[in-house]
Amino acid sequence: MGVSELYPVVNSTRSFFALDGMWDFRFDPESIGKKEGWAVALPSPIPMPVPASFADFFTDAVDRDYCGDFWYAKDFFLNQYEEGKRIILRFGSVTHRCTVYVNGVEAGSHEGGFLPVVLDVTDLVKYGERNHIAVWANNELSETTLPCGTVKVRKDGRKIAKPYFDFFNYSGIHRSVHVLSIPKESILDFDTRYELKGDDAVVHYSIRTNGTNPVTVKLLDREGNQVAYSEGNEGSLFVANAHLWKVRNAYLYRLVMTIHGDAGIIDSYESRIGIRTVRIEGTQILINEEPVYLKGYGKHEDFDILGRGFSWAVAKRDFECMKWTNANCFRTSHYPYAEEWYQMADEEGFLIIDEVPAVGMMRSTHNFIAAGMGGYTSFFETPTVPQLLANHKAQVEEMIIRDKNHPSVITFSLFNEPETISEYAYNYFKEVFEWARTLDPQHRPLTGAFEKNSKPELCQVYPLVDIVCMNRYYGWYINGGASEMDEAEELFRDEMDRWAAKGLNKPFVFTEFGTDTLGSEHKLPSVMWTQEYQNEYYAMNFRVFDSYPFVQGELTWNFADFQTSEGVFRVNGNKKGVFTRQRQPKDAAFTLKKRWETK
Repeated sequence: MGVSELYPVVNSTRSFFALDGMWDFRFDPESIGKKEGWAVALPSPIPMPVPASFADFFTDAVDRDYCGDFWYAKDFFLNQYEEGKRIILRFGSVTHRCTVYVNGVEAGSHEGGFLPVVLDVTDLVKYGERNHIAVWANNELSETTLPCGTVKVRKDGRKIAKPYFDFFNYSGIHRSVHVLSIPKESILDFDTRYELKGDDAVVHYSIRTNGTNPVTVKLLDREGNQVAYSEGNEGSLFVANAHLWKVRNAYLYRLVMTIHGDAGIIDSYESRIGIRTVRIEGTQILINEEPVYLKGYGKHEDFDILGRGFSWAVAKRDFECMKWTNANCFRTSHYPYAEEWYQMADEEGFLIIDEVPAVGMMRSTHNFIAAGMGGYTSFFETPTVPQLLANHKAQVEEMIIRDKNHPSVITFSLFNEPETISEYAYNYFKEVFEWARTLDPQHRPLTGAFEKNSKPELCQVYPLVDIVCMNRYYGWYINGGASEMDEAEELFRDEMDRWAAKGLNKPFVFTEFGTDTLGSEHKLPSVMWTQEYQNEYYAMNFRVFDSYPFVQGELTWNFADFQTSEGVFRVNGNKKGVFTRQRQPKDAAFTLKKRWETK
């Protein structure tokens, strides 16, 4: 009997309640908790908010930078009338891995810190009384996990995370925790794909249940009127004069799926869907057969105090800022975001490049510096690769299963800035891409973000992608400074000419370009880190983009300043944001707003 990963809903057959709030929490640096029974009772805990990262609540560096095992615990009450239902415990994410216990009994484990942990705990809970949840978690990095990194062990035994990526290793229960009550026979999953026929459309669907009772499907318009009906677990819904889901002009239908029994309705699930198609034709990205130019941001789930914890308030502000700049797209760099981001994008008509946490596959703690330096890391030649590949494929599968029905998701990104110049890398990613192509019912294009070492003459992996996404920092990491801006542009154009000469007939999208900029700094003439320099850098990049017709998008790095590990290359984090970490605009925000009015 499968466990449904569908997002929680409340209706006549389903209910849930959230366990968000204060949980008990404790570090376990000596990894003694499992042996000493912390799953039953957590000794000497402190309170910890959920959802949130734990790091930024502390006032000392040792706790903020903690690396190793840690525990959460909470009690919940389950009413007697829930008996006879399936009880599902659902964590939006636990970073980076966890084992969950209910009433002292292990309910299940999960690897990967950015996708749901869903467990059937029906046989472990008690009705009409309190139940106890305990969560063992661990945030260590390695070359077998996504994202990649390593751990330094100090002389005193304390562990320190050493990411192979340029964002802080925030950890904890980052998303909401729900206790779901659903029927024993229930809808587990569904797929949709779309076909346009003139002014009409066909919604092809497939529904997976764990029983044999008949299923009906209704499609309701925005006003609640039924516009199509079908019976069976697989079928098609014909929609006359269909309202299409369009870029920045979304229209959402309600898909209502129902299992019927002799005594009436057994289970029902409703989801909002958007009728739209995605296709690549030559160098164009087509949404509903109309070309679209992607304009927007690489982002992070990152905010003061919350760390990577999801907040509706932060998400609302981010969408308002993106709309203000006339953006239409963002990349979930460098991991799948909380599901609520996708729901809001569905409603707002934003496009999403949905990225798996395959970042750090270069074996460099400063890969943003190493990019373009020509170093070869032999990353995909080590004995740990088979375990990494298994994790990679598993998380690709979980991401596509979770996000496949969101109209906002137009492509899946399967890596960010790995080593790509060896046959080993090609063979590794070939297996990942072939696997991904079997999973998506809508057969969206697939992509990945290439850094500067992935030169047109050397890169072995670009033939696998449908959209070539490029992260380039000419004028910052490469020939940075006002006195070398012209040389940076010359080098940039030289590389683009070499890509053009290959005649790939694929769209190129720049998924990273930007400069670290302090909102307080102004200088004339400009120097690096000033707002003037950021604008001059963008002007140069835009000249290059506009010179090559196969460039079909620009997603600047980054939407907002974000936290990183400390170091001499960072001033309390990465300051490449167009907005500050508090979501206030730098001068470049006005530059982008003006350009994207007509682009």
